[in-house]
Amino acid sequence: MKYEVIVVGGGHAGCEAASAAARMGHKTLLITGNINNIADMPCNPSIGGSAKGIVVREIDALGGLMGKVADRSQIQMKLLNHAKGPAVQALRAQADKITYPKEMLKELKSITNLTIREGMVENIIVENHQVKGVILENGDKIHSQVVILTTGTYLKADILVGDTRHREGPHGERPSNYLSDHLKELGFKIIRLKTGTPQRIDKNTIDFTKAKVEYGSQEKYTFSFDNVPEYSLKDQVPCYLIYTTPETHRIINENLTKSSMYGGLDDITGIGPRYCPSIEDKIVRFKDKERHQLFLEPESRFYDDIYIQGFSTSMPHDIQEKMVHSLPGLENAKILKYAYAIEYDAIYPTQLKQNLETKLIENLFTAGQINGTSGYEEAACQGLMAGINACLKIENKDPFILKRNEAYIGVLIDDLVTKGVRDPYRLLTSRAEYRLLLRHDNADLRLREYGYQYGLINQKQYDHLQLKKAQINKVKQELKDIYITPKKEVRDYLEKLSTSPLRDRISLYDFLKRPEITMEKIRPFLPYDLDPEISEQVEIEIRYEGYIKKALKEAEKLVHLERKQIPENIDYDQIKNIASEARQKLKEVHPTTIAQAARISGVNPADISILMVYLKKEYAHESR
Repeated sequence: MKYEVIVVGGGHAGCEAASAAARMGHKTLLITGNINNIADMPCNPSIGGSAKGIVVREIDALGGLMGKVADRSQIQMKLLNHAKGPAVQALRAQADKITYPKEMLKELKSITNLTIREGMVENIIVENHQVKGVILENGDKIHSQVVILTTGTYLKADILVGDTRHREGPHGERPSNYLSDHLKELGFKIIRLKTGTPQRIDKNTIDFTKAKVEYGSQEKYTFSFDNVPEYSLKDQVPCYLIYTTPETHRIINENLTKSSMYGGLDDITGIGPRYCPSIEDKIVRFKDKERHQLFLEPESRFYDDIYIQGFSTSMPHDIQEKMVHSLPGLENAKILKYAYAIEYDAIYPTQLKQNLETKLIENLFTAGQINGTSGYEEAACQGLMAGINACLKIENKDPFILKRNEAYIGVLIDDLVTKGVRDPYRLLTSRAEYRLLLRHDNADLRLREYGYQYGLINQKQYDHLQLKKAQINKVKQELKDIYITPKKEVRDYLEKLSTSPLRDRISLYDFLKRPEITMEKIRPFLPYDLDPEISEQVEIEIRYEGYIKKALKEAEKLVHLERKQIPENIDYDQIKNIASEARQKLKEVHPTTIAQAARISGVNPADISILMVYLKKEYAHESR
């Protein structure tokens, strides 16, 4: 049997890659070790969060699945940073760990051109530096034009607890024991990374009166731009906030050498996530902190496991018992699943092109944690981009590359392929230079045109987008044409709003720029009611107009440098006076544009100036 696209791995990256490839019209095979673990959530029971929630909306805007499935499976929805500016707001959902995988599998099974097969891929077929398919552990060969590896944390995975190491994947599943070795034989630089997960506690053994209740938002939200919120606010499941105690810290400090990461095992080479450290790491690295916050999060409506967010550890089970029982409300808690760390192989991501195709092997793409990232959302967006680009490669079309000023997805991929990773990469709002442009509210306006272009957004969705754009522009123009004057009823109304009085007439457009004025407050002056979605967008675009224009101007400088291409055949050894470190990094990353070269760690402005002079001199004829 021959396919056009083979996707290896059924996690969040694999689901998006397979869905995109099949929906773009290409015969696709998704190979997974266990069909029941498709879109599994082995760690935290949530989708979204700071920056990550924006990525989920970007996935939806491009035609991906994660947002729609998260909406159907959420048990609590919350808009983070609601009181802050729109640049840092993002949705986070508690996702039901039973419902989410079932809904994703239902989506995949409904897609024409997509076949799902259980199996373990042991090797890839390579001829003349081109991938030609995969080889399963039973010896079966399956051929394809393109292969996308989305193996998550399963490459030579080891579970670490105390002084024990077991070759297992998450939940004790079988890992992939040979694929990363074969990739290494092909010349890939393989790195070792680590992550972890906390205990699961029996809900019925927790005293929640000692915790602070954390409810979802009291307004309804969805990740997907196509969904209407149908859930009941009163049926949302609460989370709970607690803190570590001095006793918790004492237990950990006295038993540090028993932790896998602090002496329990002496052969650990994997580096853990900097922004989601184990509780041991937190207590060692932040000795001045008297306590650390923890969240008690429900995993499902169908069972009683509570996830202790922020309490991952690789301590032995007996020490974990003491640690858990030192927490407020958990003095008599029953541990249903113990915490563990997991160490696994990954590809150093500077070996990838910006379309996520590997530089060493043509038509081989990788996405997700195999590329050194952490998190379901980071994986899913890579899978979507790899799926789209795999199809474009088959069709001999230009790759789809999002710029840093277009999407958080563009920031993530550019960071990976340009800077590489030291520890599992996590998206943060601080990584995006143009975060005022990359808001959760405007992801459809930014990206849905691309989704339509690649066949992942249908005509009805596209028409709705065009109508929304037209309505936003129409309302903005009308607000410029509607004036209010300092007559008595207006003065009285403004006094109620506690805003300064008018001296002269003013357009509603300019009036809305006052910090204390919102679309809701100018509603009495409007001749009609506005759709909340349109109202929100108009308010943001007008209130932050000056900042947005400034960000767009800065982004244009980036776009200008992105247009300055670096030839593929450039020999950096021929460039005189460039710093040794810069030469080494440029040869490793092989940037495609001046803008990308400037973002490489170790490449300084002086090196960029020398490079630009060299290109102008040696390649002037190619730019004519």
